[in-house]
Amino acid sequence: MHEAITEQVAYDQPGVFVKHSFNRINSIDLLRGVIMIIMALDHTRDFLHVAAWTDSPMNLATTTPWLYFTRWITHLCAPNFVFLAGLSVYLQQLRKSKKTLSAFLIKRGSWLVLIEILIVNLEFSFDITFSFVALQVIWVIGIGMIILGLILWLPFGIIFITGLVIVLGHNALDYYEAGITAQPPLWYSLLHRPSVYKLSEHFSLLVFYPLLPWCGLMLLGYCFGKLFVKFEDNKRQRMLILSGSALLLFFIVLRYTNTYGDPLNWSPQKNGLYTFLSFINLQKYPPSLLFMCITVGLAMLILAFVQNVNNRLTRFITVYGRVPFFYYVLHFFLLHLVATIFFFARGHSLNEGIHHGQETPNFVRPGEGLSLAIVYIIWLCVVLALYPLCKRFNEYKRHHKEWWLSYL
Repeated sequence: MHEAITEQVAYDQPGVFVKHSFNRINSIDLLRGVIMIIMALDHTRDFLHVAAWTDSPMNLATTTPWLYFTRWITHLCAPNFVFLAGLSVYLQQLRKSKKTLSAFLIKRGSWLVLIEILIVNLEFSFDITFSFVALQVIWVIGIGMIILGLILWLPFGIIFITGLVIVLGHNALDYYEAGITAQPPLWYSLLHRPSVYKLSEHFSLLVFYPLLPWCGLMLLGYCFGKLFVKFEDNKRQRMLILSGSALLLFFIVLRYTNTYGDPLNWSPQKNGLYTFLSFINLQKYPPSLLFMCITVGLAMLILAFVQNVNNRLTRFITVYGRVPFFYYVLHFFLLHLVATIFFFARGHSLNEGIHHGQETPNFVRPGEGLSLAIVYIIWLCVVLALYPLCKRFNEYKRHHKEWWLSYL
């Protein structure tokens, strides 16, 4: 999806003008590949870890540092997936007219929302009745693309200010939400506050990824694309280091004050390590200002330091980053299939595994599961098992230009 910054223009034959296609930006594909791989770790834990549905890995009273960081490192995934989606749109704008790009974004965004509801939910729940539907990261990326497709026509400055105001200011709603005792209306949850709504006797809706902060982040990702293309090579690397460091410094200073930017205040704990864990324990649903600062800041530093790295490992990881949607859909199904096999291996029946209308996936029972060490082993096995399929699909996309490939 990510194309090179500049076109290569040449006369391959005398008098014949050739406009070459854009080259991919390997560092962005590599970062996205890292994101996709560690994302699978979190989902493996969700499906298979013994405490996944009975306690939070961020609960400092019960967690261990290993379990805590297993969850925390995956915080890098969603915000940077969204941020890079916005950056990708800006890069596409370099080779497409606004009219063409706008139409594409609206269609692809609508397609992603449909996939979230019909495919991802089915993979996650294994419930063919769709009695419980969750709106998660694919849906919010889809809505963000639709919004970007509609506002591309606005001046760049207005898009930037809009994204900046949303990201910097949305936590002001925390003060209003602190006084809410009843469930907010659905429209408000769609904007800012996750909640479950029982819309009928046989259907519940979970708004897990509210639109406002995530779409603000995508707008800033789009605007960051302008800064990204302004620099090349070492200058771009310095820009990324300065930008990432500035975000992390901003995070540290504002977080230390415990005044704004995240509704979860940090506090001194039983020792220095757990105090640090409290300091970086941030709200993801919805993503707070500080959550976005630390995750995107770290990703910028990663992007800077891998910019010129090219070896067997980076080429391996990059394969996943070039087919992220394909990988995302496959890994959910495979992980749930593995969890289902373990469920029946423990002696459960089909009826015991089906529980319509609940947040817990079918064939996953709270309090049952595997140790964290085994979760890591299965995670690596699943990632490796998907590599041949991802590599083959990536090769297919490289050599084929069918219209439908741009939607996958």
